[in-house]
Amino acid sequence: MTHGAKTKKALFKRVKITGRNKIMKRPPGQNHFNAKDSGSQTRQKRGDKVGPHELIKSTKSLLTRYL
Repeated sequence: MTHGAKTKKALFKRVKITGRNKIMKRPPGQNHFNAKDSGSQTRQKRGDKVGPHELIKSTKSLLTRYL
């Protein structure tokens, strides 16, 4: 019996898949050292953003079970 590819759990924890199969991710650089950022930079880091095309293409092949 052959099995499909395993899901990469480390990647699955870092992205969110929407109902329309868009892949959302956190903006880079928002974990620490945020006190010196301006207000506009802080607001840009809030929430999830749609991932770049390179990430989406590779992620869909690694998350085969959930798409």
